[in-house]
Amino acid sequence: MSIKVSLPIFLQAFTGDTENIEVEGKTVGDCLKSLTSQYPGVKKMLVDDKGTLHSYVGIYINTEDAFPNELTKAVKDGDEIHILYALAGG
Repeated sequence: MSIKVSLPIFLQAFTGDTENIEVEGKTVGDCLKSLTSQYPGVKKMLVDDKGTLHSYVGIYINTEDAFPNELTKAVKDGDEIHILYALAGG
């Protein structure tokens, strides 16, 4: 099953400037594991040491917010996972 993961520009530094990565998995968590096995540098930017998504990371499946329980959300062939970062500052 092929799922496309769309990365924000600052994560593309870990993927050789590639925006869309093809991964395999049945859940968002599976897909992120596939992504981070291909590009280990991305992992620290997405999850903490316990494997929990950082609070500022947003996951969308196609155009739908996957919150809550993002990592257990099911995906199917042809879906797109979009990773977004919440930005703050002044």
